[in-house]
Amino acid sequence: MAVIALGSAAGSPGVTTSALGLALTWPRPVLLIEADPTGGSAMLAGFFRGTTAHTAGLIDLAWAQREGLLVDALAELPMPIPDSSASLLPGIRSHTQAGSLAALWEPLAAALKGLHDTGRDVIIDGGRLGLNGSPEPLIYAADLMLLVMRSDLVALAAARSWAETLRAGFDELGALARVQALLVGEGRPYRGRDVAKVLGGLRN
Repeated sequence: MAVIALGSAAGSPGVTTSALGLALTWPRPVLLIEADPTGGSAMLAGFFRGTTAHTAGLIDLAWAQREGLLVDALAELPMPIPDSSASLLPGIRSHTQAGSLAALWEPLAAALKGLHDTGRDVIIDGGRLGLNGSPEPLIYAADLMLLVMRSDLVALAAARSWAETLRAGFDELGALARVQALLVGEGRPYRGRDVAKVLGGLRN
């Protein structure tokens, strides 16, 4: 089983779209977790076009965790994504709920590792890094962290700082996870090899 986290250093380069695209084309059953602390569920509003009610999601998982029912809820709450082998755990309804998830991230990270026997991989939409309520424990529990970014100077400056922070965080934990760049709009204006040089060898 693999856990893959996506996040951005600045702006809105397409983290949610990239996470959804990965999930829809994933070769194995995969659980997509919408952990962006800004709330509002871009997945339900965008991909599902608002036709699916936000009846269950991360906030419900947090309540289940408090009752000692995290593993059961993790199996029951995700909704299937039609015409794919993916399922979705929608995020919070509002950014005001982000603080309520602080106690969820650590036990959820451990529970996700326990999904190995189910044959499912996990993709995490972490939104913009550094925001209040950001799911850092999920990010640092990942096997692969994709830093989603554009290739302009503003994006490069922010990504360089976050690339260093992420690598230091994984090193401190003794984790073997890889941090890589996922370029949106390569060549506008810089190519992947140029971005890799700026980010200290971070591959894309």
